[in-house]
Amino acid sequence: MRRRDAVALPLLAALSAARARTLRVRRGQSLHEVLARAQDGDTVELDPGEHCGQAALIAHSRLTVRAAEGRAVLLAQGAQVEGKALLVVRGGRIEIEGLEFRGARVPAGNGAGIRFERGRLALRRCGFFDNEMGLLSAGRDDAELDIDDCAFGQAPRHEGMLHHLLYVGRIARLRVRHSHFSGGWRGHLLKSRAAASEILCNRLVDGEEGAASYQIDLPNGGLACVRGNVLGKSARAQNQALVAFGAEGQPHAASQLWFEDNLGVNEGAEPAFFVRHWPERLPADSGLALRNNRFAGPVVDGSWGRPEGGNRLLPATAVLPPLPDPPCAPRCRDA
Repeated sequence: MRRRDAVALPLLAALSAARARTLRVRRGQSLHEVLARAQDGDTVELDPGEHCGQAALIAHSRLTVRAAEGRAVLLAQGAQVEGKALLVVRGGRIEIEGLEFRGARVPAGNGAGIRFERGRLALRRCGFFDNEMGLLSAGRDDAELDIDDCAFGQAPRHEGMLHHLLYVGRIARLRVRHSHFSGGWRGHLLKSRAAASEILCNRLVDGEEGAASYQIDLPNGGLACVRGNVLGKSARAQNQALVAFGAEGQPHAASQLWFEDNLGVNEGAEPAFFVRHWPERLPADSGLALRNNRFAGPVVDGSWGRPEGGNRLLPATAVLPPLPDPPCAPRCRDA
């Protein structure tokens, strides 16, 4: 880089920061109109409480959308964008914090709280409840999604539909940390086709009324680190696996599952797979590492790992703790 360029870039960044504004969305105002006025680098703040019938597109290069304080709720009441979602994110670097998405419905039956289509999206302290899909992403191989301290639940119960709480397409990277998933029905709590998935310190427990399929589904393999999670399958579950890896074959260049320090509980009477693996559908050099996991309830032999890897079975009466045990760091890879 030439010297004058090295000097100009920090100056441009400083000027951009100086021009950034904070725009407020009061209850009853149009989120769509405020976002249309927002410029790259701005922050859009929503008043706490319910914002009814709101839906909008985010197509900025850089934008923050957050609750001014507490939680701001986008209550669909029939609103949607492009037949897809309450928010369609088709931008560069977008941050969303403190928003709750409820009641998304579209004619195709896959209405999402957020449809993530392009760029890098970071979510903090958000909630997704009673949506046909909690969050649904497209399959761009350069997209990245980061979810921290969010909650997903209350899948609707529509016959013939699979309502996943989080469905991530074939993107570059997914990271989910310190988040809660519960109340699924027929669909999965978390499904990721990403080339790299980090699923760290979450609680994926269906609950007494839940009837989800998998707690975690990684149908195309990929490089996956699943560590420090609490996973619970209810007696009403739609199948007998908590975690699935490689069920639909391999589109990625490499596949490996590091499954460490997780706690699983099967509340049903039939044996469940802690991890169900389809090695015949993945490349010959793919791998599965199960270390230091614990499991309670009826389990399929071999699916919980070997004792020499630190894995162990607990009494069937073991109960799920309220949160994963700290600390939780992404140290799945040996190298």
